[in-house]
Amino acid sequence: MSVDLRANPFYLDDEGIQWVEDTIASMTTEEKIGQLFFNMGSSRSEEYLKMTVDKYHIGGIRYNPATAAEVHEQNRILQENSKIPLIIACNTEKGGNGACVDGTYIAEQTKIGATGNVEYARALGKMSNTEAAAIGCNLSFAPVSDIYYNWHNPIVSLRTYGNDPQRVIEMTQAYLEGAHEVPGFCCAAKHFPGDGLDDRDQHVANSVNTFSCEEWDATFGKIYANLIDNGLEAIMAGHIMLPSYTRAINPDIKDDDIMPATLSKELLTGLLREKMGFNGMILTDASHMVGMTCRMKRKDILPTAIAAGCDMFLFFNDMDEDFGSMMDGYKNGIITEERLSDALHRILGLKAHMGLHKKAKTELVPPAAQIKEVIGCAEHKAMQAEIAREAITLVKYKDEDVLPITPERYKRIMIVYVTGLEAKGLGAMMKAAAGSRKTPAEALKEKLEAKGFDVRIYESPMEKLQKRAAAGEKVDINVYFAGKDTISEFAGAQDLIITLVDVSGGFQTVARPGFGMTKGGGEIPWYVFELPVVVVGCQQPTILADIPQARTYINTYDTQDSTLNALVDALVAGKDAFKGKDPIDSFCGMWDTHL
Repeated sequence: MSVDLRANPFYLDDEGIQWVEDTIASMTTEEKIGQLFFNMGSSRSEEYLKMTVDKYHIGGIRYNPATAAEVHEQNRILQENSKIPLIIACNTEKGGNGACVDGTYIAEQTKIGATGNVEYARALGKMSNTEAAAIGCNLSFAPVSDIYYNWHNPIVSLRTYGNDPQRVIEMTQAYLEGAHEVPGFCCAAKHFPGDGLDDRDQHVANSVNTFSCEEWDATFGKIYANLIDNGLEAIMAGHIMLPSYTRAINPDIKDDDIMPATLSKELLTGLLREKMGFNGMILTDASHMVGMTCRMKRKDILPTAIAAGCDMFLFFNDMDEDFGSMMDGYKNGIITEERLSDALHRILGLKAHMGLHKKAKTELVPPAAQIKEVIGCAEHKAMQAEIAREAITLVKYKDEDVLPITPERYKRIMIVYVTGLEAKGLGAMMKAAAGSRKTPAEALKEKLEAKGFDVRIYESPMEKLQKRAAAGEKVDINVYFAGKDTISEFAGAQDLIITLVDVSGGFQTVARPGFGMTKGGGEIPWYVFELPVVVVGCQQPTILADIPQARTYINTYDTQDSTLNALVDALVAGKDAFKGKDPIDSFCGMWDTHL
C-alpha cells in the first residue's frame, strides 16, 4: 500500500487507522466499488436517498441547489442511513450560496483578487464553509486554483484570483486556511493541471494546458505544491491535457493516447503522486463533460479514471450501467486490487481525517437550529459589503473630468442595460424562482434617484416596436433600421450615460446576436465623444475588448445590492474612491483598448 495515513494530509492516529482498516476489511466487493462514486442526486425523496446508499453504497454526494433546510434534511437522511459516513461536497467557491441557495454570497475570487488582500480570501474560506458545515457538508470543491492567462477562456473568468501566480498562491492558501478553521472541513482544489490557457470549455470540447514543463513548474505547479505543503486534502482533476509533462513522463506516448488529467496515469500517478508527492485524495471533475467523454467509450472511462489515479468518480449517468462498468473494470483487471485498495484507503482516510468515524449517525449533521444562526448571518453579509467597497476597479479613465458624478453636474442620467442571452432565459427563470423582481438596472436607477439624479432606463427602438406590435398596432420594421434621432436630440436628452454590461460571456458573442444591436442604436456606446459615458462591466471583466471606445470603464465583478451601493458611492465621491486594482489584464493585451 502506498498511502501513508499518518502523513500529510490525513494525520491519522492509531484509532483512525484501525477504523479505516477494519471498515475496508468488513466491506463487500459491491460496497468497495460503491465508495468510488460521488453521486449527483436527482431527487431529495427519502426513498431515493436511502436507495443510493443501500443499493449503490456511494462514497459521496454533490447535490443540486436547494434551500438550507432542504439540504440539511437531505444530508440528515443520507448520513443516518449510510453504513459508512459520506463525504458531502459543495461548490463554495464564492460563498455559502454554493452550499444552499439562501447562503451568503461573499465574493467572486477575481473580486477578492482586485482587493489585493489575502485576509478576504481567508474570510471567504471560513465564512463560506461555516455555512456549508451548518447544513451537513464537509468538503468544498474549492479553491479554484487556475490562472487567468487567456481572456478568451470561457471557464476561468471570475473564478480565479487573477493572472499573477504569486497572488493565486497566497490567496488559495488563505482560502484553505480559512476553511480549516471550520472543524472537520476539507478542501478539493481544482482544476488540475490548471485552466486558463485554452480558449475552449471542457464542458463541450477538448481543453489543453500548453505550458512547457518548466513553465508549468513555475506557475500552476507552484500553486499546487504550496497547497499540498499546507495540508490540502483533495485535488479535483480537470478534463485538461498537459502534453509537455505527459510526454516527459512517457516519451514513447502517441498523440492519440495523450489524455486529459482525469484519464492520464502520467499526470495523476507520474506527476501528481510520484513527482509532487501528493498523498491525498484525487477525484474527477464531472464525468458528463465532453473533455472527458470524447476520449473513449463511457464503459471504459469509469475504470480507466480509477486506474489512472483518481480515487473517486463524479457522477453517475445511469446508476446501474455505470456501477456495472466500474465493477467490470475491477473484474477484468483494469482496476487492480492494489489500485482499489489505495483508493479506498484515501477515501476512508479522508473521512477519518474529518472525524466522521467518531460521531454517531445522528451527530454527523448539526442540529437544524443552527441554520437560522449561521446561514446569511449579519457578519457574513457585512463582509460581502466590505469586499465590494474595496474591490470595485476603475480600469480605464481617459476623460479625467467625468468623475465625480453629482446631480449638479449630471442631473439627467440614462442607464443602458446590456444583458446576455442567459438573462432572458435561465437567468430570468432563476431570478423569478428566487422572488427577485428588479433588474440590476432598475436597482441602480433607484439608488441614483435616492442621490438626487433624474434617471431613466434606455429602451431600444426594437423594444418600442415590439410593445407597439403587442398592443395590436401595425409597425414598420424599417423604422428600426432607418429611423434615427438627430445627434443633437440624442445628446441633449441626457447629461450622462451609464452602460451597464451584465453578461457572463463576451459582449459580442453573447449580447449582440440576441438583442439586435445596431450601428445607430443606443445599446453600443458609439457616442462616447458626444456626451459623458461610463461603462460598467458587472460580470465578465474583459468587456473592454468589445467596447474599446469606452473612455471610463469600471469593473464591479457582480450585481449584488451591496456592490451597486458601493458603485454609486464611488461614482459620487470621485476617482480616489475606487480602491480595487485590476487583478487581470482587463485591456486584454490589445493596444486599442487603451485609446
